[in-house]
Amino acid sequence: MSNSKNGPASLGALGTRRSSSSVRVDKYNEHDVPNSGRRQRDERYGAPSNRGDSRRPKDPYHERREYQERDRERERQRDRERYDREREGRYEGRSSRNLRRSASPRSRSSRPRSSSAGSRSPKPEKAKPNFSQSGLLAAETNTVKGADGTTTVLKYNEPPEARKPTLSWRLYVFKGKLLHIQRQSAYLIGRDHLVSDIAVDHPSCSKQHAAIQYRYIQEKGESKGVVKPFIIDLESTNGTLVNDEKIPAARFFELRTGDVLKFGLSNREYVLLNEEAAS
Repeated sequence: MSNSKNGPASLGALGTRRSSSSVRVDKYNEHDVPNSGRRQRDERYGAPSNRGDSRRPKDPYHERREYQERDRERERQRDRERYDREREGRYEGRSSRNLRRSASPRSRSSRPRSSSAGSRSPKPEKAKPNFSQSGLLAAETNTVKGADGTTTVLKYNEPPEARKPTLSWRLYVFKGKLLHIQRQSAYLIGRDHLVSDIAVDHPSCSKQHAAIQYRYIQEKGESKGVVKPFIIDLESTNGTLVNDEKIPAARFFELRTGDVLKFGLSNREYVLLNEEAAS
């Protein structure tokens, strides 16, 4: 009887002891097995276990890095495509400029180029410097200023062989007066009273019509020279006549005693005489 009463109780106590002992054994096994607790913590918080869990959450750093690499690769691809388009455009531009060239150009040493090409126009020659006299200095020194402020530039300049005459030369003017022309080496004839030494008022005469010039001339075979009178037409409009013959313009024409001068279309005559002829 005692055994039957105490049997169930003893069985329950025994089962309790067995369960407690099994718990201790399990705890011992957990502590005894390496990394078992860490594996449970990893499984609890989602970390991968040794068995290989594919449900691992992705790291945002790795995601950002992969996104940046994809962007860089995409930008590189766009740069390569843009470079290829630009290179094709440059090649097309060069090909359009070289349409007139041959597809297989000749070597420079194969055939010399002809210098006289009909299609090419000759290059204009470079202007060379001109060191000749411009006449500006002479115009400045030959400028005559009048009382009213007007200025006149002389058209005639005396040559280096200009001399004063040794004889007394005169001009006899028909229907006029006697003119002595031995006091200076040159006499200017024209309508401009400001610069003319012998004024002529006929409208057909120019303002600076002609000039009588005394020049020192040395003849061949003679040791001494002689001062002789000459006349020069200053490119007048109607010219100068000597003995009813028109003389060339801008050239010295030698005068002799008894020559008759006319200026323009005027009928007034000027007879050239000297003291020897007058006597």
